[in-house]
Amino acid sequence: MQPGYLNISREELTRRAEKAKERLKNCDICPNNCGVDRTAGQVGICRAGYNPKVASHNLHQGEEPPISGTRGSGTIFFSFCTLKCAYCQNWPISQKGNGAETDVTGLAGMMLELKKRGAHNINLVTPTHYMPQFLEALVLAVDEGFDLPIVYNTSGYEVVPALKLLDGIVDIYLPDMRYACDLVAKRYSKAKMYSSYNRAAVKEMFRQVGNLQLDDDGIAVKGLIVRHLVLPGGISGTEEIFKFISEEVSRVVHISLMDQYFPAYMADTVPELARKITEDEFQMAMDIMEKYGLQEGWVQEHV
Repeated sequence: MQPGYLNISREELTRRAEKAKERLKNCDICPNNCGVDRTAGQVGICRAGYNPKVASHNLHQGEEPPISGTRGSGTIFFSFCTLKCAYCQNWPISQKGNGAETDVTGLAGMMLELKKRGAHNINLVTPTHYMPQFLEALVLAVDEGFDLPIVYNTSGYEVVPALKLLDGIVDIYLPDMRYACDLVAKRYSKAKMYSSYNRAAVKEMFRQVGNLQLDDDGIAVKGLIVRHLVLPGGISGTEEIFKFISEEVSRVVHISLMDQYFPAYMADTVPELARKITEDEFQMAMDIMEKYGLQEGWVQEHV
């Protein structure tokens, strides 16, 4: 199976990159819809300007098995984020913006370097606010022989018009489904209408790539994997999320059920977030997953 971007011509890839860049002039590439001109260096809620800022790029073995494979996933970890989660485990990168500024040529170079080092794929971590820059970099990388699958590893806080620019380019979508309730998302992540945007985004991602497909070595080449982080006290709305996936997306979508929550960043100032989840809470999430017939995927071990 060929990586998705080969399903469109270089000319179409270039056209998509130009169209995405135009959106930065009155930035609306995420639900925050700040309307600032990022091509002129203005910043909005995410605090990202035009040049991409990258915290790290390296081979990573800690993703889901068909993403990491045997040689590792080529992660490019972008600085800043469209969300402001009170419990963010990567807050020095997402909130403080730790990392080094580069440009689209530098970003293309990272992709080519990771290919040379044997990565199974390029895994764009928190890429939403730099999606146009990624497309511009991809044009340059393709001209130099880049041909790996693209993993779009996102909080799931996306807008469908922007995602449509990635159709035929992104091979594997790896979104979070973090909240079922918009009010809860606003309270803990300062995100307006998270669940509404998130559900529309996941449906669009599934339309583009469908259920997970593996090659003969068990490495992911195309498809959707949904991550769900279980939060204390049922905050994440697991039942509603799994009901939605089962009834409106697919019962054979791969789910990555995560038990890695701990009270990071400002969580210790929020009583309901200031503890890890219990074994019973995680067991309940597993039971709900089974209730809705979602049997494909991975479940972290409770520790």
